[in-house]
Amino acid sequence: MAAVPPVRYVDMVFDLPLHQVFTYQIDPKGASAFGKRVMAPFGRHECLGYIIEERAEAPQGLAPEAIKTVRRVVDSAPLFDREGLALAQWIAGYYLCSLGQALAVMIPSGRRTGTYSTFADIEDEMTQRFPELSPEQQAALASILASFQEAPLKAVPSAAAGCRLLYLYGITGSGKTEVFLRAAEQVLQAGKSVIYLVPEISLTHQTVEAIRSRFGSIAATLHSGMSPSARLTEWVRIQSGEIRIVVGPRSAVFAPVRDLGLIIMDEEQDGSYKSGNTPRYHARQVAMHRCSVTGSCLVMGSATPSVEAWKLMEEGTIRRLSLTRRLAGGSLPAIEQVSLAHTQGCLTRELKDEIRKTAQMGRQSILFLNRRGFAYFYHCRACGYELTCRHCSVSLTYHKSKGRAICHYCGYQTPPPKACPQCGSLEAGYTGFGTELIEEEVRRTFPDLRIYRADADTTSRKGSLEETLTLFKAGSFDILLGTQMVAKGLNFPAVRLVGVISADTGLHLPDFRAAERTFSLIVQVAGRAGRYFPDGRVIVQTLRPQDPIIIRACTLDLEGFYAAELAQRKVLGFPPYTRLIRFTIRSKEESRADRAIENLATLASLLLPAHADMLGPAECPIGIIGGNYRRQLILRGPSMRDLHQAARTILTRYETGKDSRVYLEVDVDPVSLL
Repeated sequence: MAAVPPVRYVDMVFDLPLHQVFTYQIDPKGASAFGKRVMAPFGRHECLGYIIEERAEAPQGLAPEAIKTVRRVVDSAPLFDREGLALAQWIAGYYLCSLGQALAVMIPSGRRTGTYSTFADIEDEMTQRFPELSPEQQAALASILASFQEAPLKAVPSAAAGCRLLYLYGITGSGKTEVFLRAAEQVLQAGKSVIYLVPEISLTHQTVEAIRSRFGSIAATLHSGMSPSARLTEWVRIQSGEIRIVVGPRSAVFAPVRDLGLIIMDEEQDGSYKSGNTPRYHARQVAMHRCSVTGSCLVMGSATPSVEAWKLMEEGTIRRLSLTRRLAGGSLPAIEQVSLAHTQGCLTRELKDEIRKTAQMGRQSILFLNRRGFAYFYHCRACGYELTCRHCSVSLTYHKSKGRAICHYCGYQTPPPKACPQCGSLEAGYTGFGTELIEEEVRRTFPDLRIYRADADTTSRKGSLEETLTLFKAGSFDILLGTQMVAKGLNFPAVRLVGVISADTGLHLPDFRAAERTFSLIVQVAGRAGRYFPDGRVIVQTLRPQDPIIIRACTLDLEGFYAAELAQRKVLGFPPYTRLIRFTIRSKEESRADRAIENLATLASLLLPAHADMLGPAECPIGIIGGNYRRQLILRGPSMRDLHQAARTILTRYETGKDSRVYLEVDVDPVSLL
């Protein structure tokens, strides 16, 4: 048997926008190996690299004496295998980033330590008893398990065509979580592993607690709130097979579980599943790809599916499993739409009456407004002056508790002016209301009630949101006022009333998904009311009572909303009828940003296939953020394959003469165009 030649060189990639592989000599101790991270000289610096190949000889045409040497090996054992590398290569190809950037988003960045935070040490939790399933839940579970037990489908290039897709579509409070957990239990007993995705770990602590109590020591979380070392330690435990069910937000989709059998994606429509940094991956697309490759099942769920998912369900590509009734004795709440047009303050008479009635019954209320701060628009009636951020083209929001006007994009802040900075007029001031102002009005109107405000300003301390929600569930206060963190995924038995302070806050945004987001938020927050009693009430306050989106949300007309939204998207040529790739240019100098986006547009006009088109070049709806001028160009077409091919060529040619003072962002399947 021929001896295997010793490894002398390794191929590496770095977390840099470079589509290139670099060869190094192994470290003096010979610890360099595939799947490990190492520190290596790169230019004038020492950078963290990922070893993607081992070789006995130097690449052809490269003199051995010219090859640099790895300085230090970071890991004692590999952190990714061939399957993990293949996933990173797919991410790099689909999301148009480098392989190093893809590996960097997958692999935790810490150093391994000997400690970790695990779920309770419960070795045999799967034997405990749980509530009886309803006939609808039993049917849904049977369908999921039947799909899981089918022979794995042959992997194909299209993720949607290659994996078994199911959707648990059920009204709020219909028991979707219990079905998910029972399915996970059966898959684990069959010797397979499970990934359970949630939108944000802090907003879904009740689901995490359910997994913790049911699966104990074979379960773990992976999320960005953990320290890098803790995440890495959990990663290694998952890799070893010690952990078999992983719960977490979008990055948990990369968990290196052994023998993947099922991915669960709760609240599939949530925008937080899309990454805002390179690579701008969507956990749903990655989950579909992983299931396609491994022959696993993907089960998504929500009371308000994304428009894309709804269309695929209508076409039969995704199998819909429906849950139509609440299980805990509750019923869908009565929803009343109330106009804000002639209201003094922010609370209508109808909402005040219901808050008082609810308190007298010994029950609780949730008030929802998706805008923090006290007020958000400073305007001078005399000269028309508007107070905007010095570094961004957005209004400064007044935070009364801090006595500052603050930019929610870059963090710039300044004391609010006492008179118009432009003309000196006293006929100037803030309008529009945020959660701080609502809290003040509620306290003034109901001095005897206990109220707590939950938004990014009051829950910044680690664990404070979970603490607040636990206190509310225990009855420690009567009214919970908050932003979208109180809108979904929460189950409070004593909540009778939900008040939506301003239903149309997001409708005016220049984004084709604005209606979908608004509709989903109203339906989701309404679902917090009456989950255990049949007397739930929802008051939806609006300045646009005739808007069809508001009307359909208040009547829970999901069929009507999706039909109208799909018809409009088809006419306008937006997803799911087309695919998009968005190029965003930013630069400190406006002229450079303009020149760069024009260059991109020129290349696109030459390289786009005949059946595709481009939107722009144009200024982004938010034209300046953090002192950077922002311009965009959107490629649009019916086929992502054709768009990918054109985009890769455009990027290759653009990089040739790229201006170093201009930054380019690439977003495949963008969820926001702001």
